[in-house]
Amino acid sequence: MSFRLFPSSLFRPRSAVTTPFQWIDHQTDLDALVKRLKPLKEVPLDTEADNMYHYHNRICLYQLQIGKDSYIIDALADLDLKSFVQALGTKVLIMHGSDFDLRLMADHYQFRPAGLFDTMLAAQLLGHSKTGLGSLIEHYFDVELPKGHQKSDWSKRPLPEKMLLYAAEDVVYLQELRKKMAKELKKKGRMDWLDQRCAWQIDAALDGFTQRDEHAWRVSGSHKLGPRGLAVLFELWHWRERSAEKADLPPFKILNNPYLVAIAASVEQSGGSSWQDTLPPRVFTRHRKALEKAVKRGEDRDPATLPRRKSARGDRQPLSNEEIQRQEEMRVFRDARAEELGIDPSLIANRSQLTILARDREKLDEILLPWQADLLRSAVAEN
Repeated sequence: MSFRLFPSSLFRPRSAVTTPFQWIDHQTDLDALVKRLKPLKEVPLDTEADNMYHYHNRICLYQLQIGKDSYIIDALADLDLKSFVQALGTKVLIMHGSDFDLRLMADHYQFRPAGLFDTMLAAQLLGHSKTGLGSLIEHYFDVELPKGHQKSDWSKRPLPEKMLLYAAEDVVYLQELRKKMAKELKKKGRMDWLDQRCAWQIDAALDGFTQRDEHAWRVSGSHKLGPRGLAVLFELWHWRERSAEKADLPPFKILNNPYLVAIAASVEQSGGSSWQDTLPPRVFTRHRKALEKAVKRGEDRDPATLPRRKSARGDRQPLSNEEIQRQEEMRVFRDARAEELGIDPSLIANRSQLTILARDREKLDEILLPWQADLLRSAVAEN
């Protein structure tokens, strides 16, 4: 079997633990792992992706735990992962912050697990102020996990030993953590809350990531620009998108959004070459010719030709005074309930949901999960 095995050590308070793991990059080893998966009901799982370093998101690693054995699968190796993914689909997955991972797997495989226990969501429902995996491990096990590789490039090969150990540690404690948190949730009568939230997350993940549409260029801050600035931003954004795809880099590594907006605003306000001063000399020099051409195209473009976006409010009028009062009364009630429960108020209902309910109380069971609706039902009925 092809694997790397690193020595284990006992749990040590507030110290990193080195974990033995098996590195899988051959099909025979993966097939053997799939056989081990078949009788299991639940599997601790994590993934590492390369979205910080490449234009298209890819899964680079799968990390999972079976008993005391940790496995890291090289998802970029020449492996047929179909049977592995199918096997995972029959399991309850124990994950932390599963939204990105599940959406990425859904994008690649239309993946849907049989069930989910998300320890981050559990932490929120238990009222933990810190819900990161490292904080939870330290809280429940008095162990400090290795840090510093959240933004590492997981697509490079070979991976350094420190990164591999970091990846392996992400799943070592998940099963025991699930047991401890499930016990607390049951004691508080909130296990069903988590089940509902995890089921919703599984369904939401099947939609994958939000697809870019004709308005994707309207980045944060673009609402402050006038027609001329928007035309320049439109051309800059599309230049950056083409450049990023060609270079196989995430767009922000070409030029980040604040710079795009700053250039567009400068052109709108002052014109000429004043926009060049909005960039650090090194960045401007690197992209000078391309930026000059994109800005010129924006100045020459008729703003009327830009894709027109419908109002996010549609034909809806602003909230009436009565509806504003209703919204505020529901917010006060929600906040009081959240304080009693020791959880963040937005877990019960966020601001946009309260706005919808202020307009139409009949939507209570449509837009909220059953446990959320039950907590708010009396306040909605009274208003």
